[in-house]
Amino acid sequence: MIKAKSKSYSERSRTLHVRIAAICLAATLTGCAGYRLGSTLPKNLRSISVATFVNEAGEPLLETETTSAAIREFQKDGTLQVVGDSADLILKVTLSDYSLQPIRYDRDREKRTNEYRMIIRAKIECRVAKSGEILVSKNVAGDTTFSLVGSLSVAKRDALPATAADLAHDIVESIVEVW
Repeated sequence: MIKAKSKSYSERSRTLHVRIAAICLAATLTGCAGYRLGSTLPKNLRSISVATFVNEAGEPLLETETTSAAIREFQKDGTLQVVGDSADLILKVTLSDYSLQPIRYDRDREKRTNEYRMIIRAKIECRVAKSGEILVSKNVAGDTTFSLVGSLSVAKRDALPATAADLAHDIVESIVEVW
C-alpha cells in the first residue's frame, strides 16, 4: 500500500495565498478594462490657441488672472501645446459670473462674515481650427473658500489665484478629456 504524501500546513497556506492573489488581480484588471490613460483627443489635435478671456462678470481684471491660470494649466497638463495662430484648436472663454457667498459668521457678531466662497463661472467653447467644428461647448466653474483676515478687498485679491486655478483645471479637463 502506497501512502499518499499530504501537503504541510505551510504549503497549503502558500497555495491558498497564491489563489487569492490571482483572483484579486483578475478582479482588479477587469475593473480597468474601459479605463484609458492620457487624453481622449484625436492624435491630430495637439495644439491650442487661448485668447484672452472675455469678462462679462463685472469684476475688474478677472480676465487677466483666469487667462494666465488656464495657460499655466495647459502647460502643466502637457496634452496640448499653447501656441498662437497656427493651433489645431481655438479656445474662447466668456467669464459670465463672479460671486462671493458667505459661509461662516462670527459667533459674537452675527452680521460679520468670517469665511467666504469665491465662485467664477464661465462659458467655454473650443473649436477645431480647420473645420470650425465645435469640440466642446459647456459651462464650467471654479471656486475656493477663504477666511476674512483684514479687509475684504485684500482677502478677495489673495483668493483669486486659487479660484482661477480651479476654473482653469475644469477648463483643461473639459477639453483634453472630451467624451
